[in-house]
Amino acid sequence: MRPVSLPEIRYGATAVRPEWSDLPADVRKAVTARLDAPIVDATTAKGGFTTAYAGLLETRSGSRVFVKAAPFGHTADAYAREALITAELPPGVRAARPLWTLEESGYFVLCLEAVDGHVPDLPWPDKDLEAALSAWRVAAGALWEPSPALLSVGLPRLSDLVRDELSWWFEMAAGRVPAPPVPPWALSHLDELAELEQRLPALVAGDGMLHGDLRIDNVLIDANGAAWLCDWTWPCLGAPWFDAVTLLVSAWATGADADGLLEPWQPPPDGIDGALAAMSGYWLVRAAGDPGTAAPAARQHHRFSGTQALTWLATRRNWPAQQW
Repeated sequence: MRPVSLPEIRYGATAVRPEWSDLPADVRKAVTARLDAPIVDATTAKGGFTTAYAGLLETRSGSRVFVKAAPFGHTADAYAREALITAELPPGVRAARPLWTLEESGYFVLCLEAVDGHVPDLPWPDKDLEAALSAWRVAAGALWEPSPALLSVGLPRLSDLVRDELSWWFEMAAGRVPAPPVPPWALSHLDELAELEQRLPALVAGDGMLHGDLRIDNVLIDANGAAWLCDWTWPCLGAPWFDAVTLLVSAWATGADADGLLEPWQPPPDGIDGALAAMSGYWLVRAAGDPGTAAPAARQHHRFSGTQALTWLATRRNWPAQQW
């Protein structure tokens, strides 16, 4: 039995955000006006890695909504993109839909339906992991042929993203970027890691819409045990099993039979290995770099995810991977 690995962070408590009271008065006034009732309670979201406002608001009339707000810039652009995408998701996708957006005093505000749920704990409870995989399986089926409205948002192809943004081992092997902190056994397989990345684009090609950022903290489990998929900012077109792999990295780390859970998706074996190679390189490079505008816990998330993806890959390929 392999050891269970837990991250240094709790995924339900990673955020560093402003409180509702920290937002400019004009922004709060505009939101209150749209809700048409005074706000009596504001609970800031504790999960996630953006440093912009996100939280649950309750009004005197009893309505509850989830609001995201950010100054104009990269995060605000991401919220605007999320609004466009979630508005067009088909009914089979269990995700909060947007109610409205507004711009005020240099801020973009997105108001979504409120979802009463929690981020799953690690190790994954079996029922929560089953619910998350089921939610993605149903969503992937509904998104197998994305609507013209979704396509009009502009969805990149995963195969292109792999070539342009997820080929860090290839860049290391070519001497164009330095290797992040990894044990010697990993670098001894550098050429193989690079080759797996280079074969991956053909294996992830497809016309279905993916979530593109499916991980434990983008899942909420509601009171009925159903899973909701959150943060639809980076969808792309490709093979849906890829998202199942990224979701299962944290499950593999904590002892789940991730390979068995992938079988219903029928991914090509080299596809799984390529996905783990590409994602491990991306996460480990990100962990070694500047977190930028992300919350400090983002580096710990990237380090944990990259380490576990690479160790899972080593186990699959029978590499003699010692402890990190």
